[in-house]
Amino acid sequence: MDYFVYLVECSDNTYYCGITNNIDKRIDEHNNSKKGAKYTKSRRPVILRYVEKHNSRSDALKREHSIKKLSRPEKRDLVNKT
Repeated sequence: MDYFVYLVECSDNTYYCGITNNIDKRIDEHNNSKKGAKYTKSRRPVILRYVEKHNSRSDALKREHSIKKLSRPEKRDLVNKT
């Protein structure tokens, strides 16, 4: 099963990073349901800015962790590369 690491930009211009196996469903949850992350619930709407595909959940979690350690300018550079 494929997993995706994603970065969304919230309405307050902050970034949120997460993983999922269904990117469209997860973005919809962030914007429209109680299943969205606590962080994004008060910062709606969110806009998908970056996605990476990984072959395993383990790889996706490792990459998510590394992205979360990036500074805001480094996250912006990641977004702008795509």
